Amino acid sequence: MEAFNTLSMASPFSYTFTSSSSSCGSGSGTATSNNPMFTACPWMDSRIWSKLPQRLLDRVLAFLPPPAFFRARAVCKRWYGLLFSNSFLELYIHVSPRHHWFLFFNQKTPLIKTTSYIYTTNNNSIRSAAAATCCEGYLFDPHELSWYRISFALVPSGFSPASSSGGLVCWVSDHAGAKTLILCNPVTGSLSQLPPTLRPRLFPSIGLKVTPTAVDVTVAGDDLISPYAVKNLSSESFHIDAGGFFSLWGTTSSLPRLCSLESGRMVQVNGKFYCMNYSPFSVLAYDISANAWFNVQAPMRRFLRSPSLLDSNGKLILVAAVEKSKLNVPKSLRLWSLQACGTVWAEIERMPQQLYAQFAEIEAGNGFDTIGHGEFIVIVIRGSDKALLFDLRMKSWQWIPPCPYVQANNCGGNYGDREGELHGFAYEPRLATPVTALLDQLTLPFQSFSG
Repeated sequence: MEAFNTLSMASPFSYTFTSSSSSCGSGSGTATSNNPMFTACPWMDSRIWSKLPQRLLDRVLAFLPPPAFFRARAVCKRWYGLLFSNSFLELYIHVSPRHHWFLFFNQKTPLIKTTSYIYTTNNNSIRSAAAATCCEGYLFDPHELSWYRISFALVPSGFSPASSSGGLVCWVSDHAGAKTLILCNPVTGSLSQLPPTLRPRLFPSIGLKVTPTAVDVTVAGDDLISPYAVKNLSSESFHIDAGGFFSLWGTTSSLPRLCSLESGRMVQVNGKFYCMNYSPFSVLAYDISANAWFNVQAPMRRFLRSPSLLDSNGKLILVAAVEKSKLNVPKSLRLWSLQACGTVWAEIERMPQQLYAQFAEIEAGNGFDTIGHGEFIVIVIRGSDKALLFDLRMKSWQWIPPCPYVQANNCGGNYGDREGELHGFAYEPRLATPVTALLDQLTLPFQSFSG
């Protein structure tokens, strides 16, 4: 197992980055003033760089990934204050490149509903332990194969992460009843609370779409029809935009008959939310503009195992293991893309057979979870610290270095008894999420919660 060297940096804010990378620790690439190659290079002459216009310098800083930006803030007072500069943040919104990262949480798998990662117990001590587990997240940079730890200390207890979009992470209340949702930007430490849903629910599936000018949230399924029974009957939606239009859970829609939303999450692609339907497998789609649900037949639905939906650069991808034991077809892990017509799937990739044999041996039938972001797909094996990274553009597979923070927190790891597993979301770290100002205009008093 590969060793990690942990670097930490103190920050006056509630959010702190501490990084770990498989490529760090040698120090051979560090340039210092004692290096003759460094001082002799005319391109690094301080007399040139000290006269760089501030406008151009700000543009360079806006291109830095968040960990590098926060390290740069320690250089001087002006750089430290850039996070609060409206002119810099406006520049950042326009020129900053997208970072297709992943955000993971070390969560305990509930015993009541094994396909949902929202905490289900009412035992106060267990709930407190669960809340403590989720007070920090782990960012994974697929370009550098680096892990970073980030704090969620401001999120109140009794909430669990449910979705992510546009730099914001959605947290949903654990208790049964009307659900309260909180949108959090972990980079800046901001929290925005949405009004409670109108219908009581137990473990609904959450869909989130955040743009610089609008927020769309859909909560679906697990309607509480009595204190002891739930049914997948309806969905309700929240919308607010910069044009002044908002709907506070006023848009409702009936779910298709006999649907089973067990994954707990939705994927947003081109104005539609998608989620897996179980028994038998199919794909449920919700058209936001038309406020209507419909079914999409899944490919090879009778032979799928651990299917997951993900968004890859505006395309809906289905990832699943295929096991046709009675036919002369080798077991494999396949990827399908939903075509433009919205009903036809096309196979786009298949895991190499030698790699799948190794993957299946480690997975041992426990299942796996799949998350996609941009051109990257991460496949996390349940009950272990193993994960695969697939680059759609380069068509390459590789094993991901284990997250060192989870191993440290678990004192060697409890993956064998599933006490600590990584469950993640596609996440794009953003220094500015201007859409949260629209939520603040709702003038909702932030409600206090006790775990």
